[in-house]
Amino acid sequence: PCPLRATLESGRRQRVFHIQPGAAGPRHVDVEVEPILDDRGRVAYFLERIHEIQEARGHEGELVGRASSFLRALGLLQRAAPSEVPVLLLGESGTGKELAARALHQMSTRRQRPFMPVECSGLPETLSESELFGYEQGAFTGANKAKRGLVDATAGGTLFLDEIGDVPLPVQVKLLRLLESGTFRKVGGTEPHRADFRLVCATHRDLAAMVREGTFRQDLYYRINAFPVNLPPLRERRGDITVLCHEFLAKKHPGKRLAPEALALLLEHDFPGNVRELKHVVDRMALLADGEELGVEHL
Repeated sequence: PCPLRATLESGRRQRVFHIQPGAAGPRHVDVEVEPILDDRGRVAYFLERIHEIQEARGHEGELVGRASSFLRALGLLQRAAPSEVPVLLLGESGTGKELAARALHQMSTRRQRPFMPVECSGLPETLSESELFGYEQGAFTGANKAKRGLVDATAGGTLFLDEIGDVPLPVQVKLLRLLESGTFRKVGGTEPHRADFRLVCATHRDLAAMVREGTFRQDLYYRINAFPVNLPPLRERRGDITVLCHEFLAKKHPGKRLAPEALALLLEHDFPGNVRELKHVVDRMALLADGEELGVEHL
């Protein structure tokens, strides 16, 4: 995508997120082009702003790619980051939803505060309230001292609710109350506490279908779905497989390289486990290879 061409065609300011070559390697940039008109209303000049987004590289090199669908998702994250709008990350398992959430946090004004990931599918319904909101001393048997909850521990940072589609209905009610009022009460307590966090959620489920089935609250769905971002599966960005393999090897197995025949087989695979599966495959090949080249026999 070329913002200059789009500006010429539309006569309006255009913005695009893409990758530019640099002396230290590829860099993710946000490019904005604005037309400057003459006294006849014709385009005479262009004002171009280029902002490098270092945080877009994510963590451990996994948030890497050049496919248009992948860059579109990163561009949406970059647009949403400075605001407080709730973001819903959608995508299959292994597409990098937590990495995207961390990048969003690093690009936001809350980057100096905690990033608090909460694995919703791992929270038992009986313990979810005390884990999220904490409890007072003596609230139940074994509560020998007060405990701070995950919401309170976020303290001005980003609360990341991973796999929110797995949250049971009774817990959804408590989350909705938190989001609507901005306050919470500890288990066994009566005093309301003010919550201060930026909400980011993720799921591999079809939440709209769950709403129709009655397994996910409609009001909660509209609360968290203010800014949805789809992370594409690896089979829809096969061109990134080569880039990702080189990145994995450079980071963890320097000096080793993929044989062309092995890379050709990887490019044909659908990768149902997405980027996570590819990373594990490359790691296993590197461990099996005694020499520098990773061949078909190691696949």
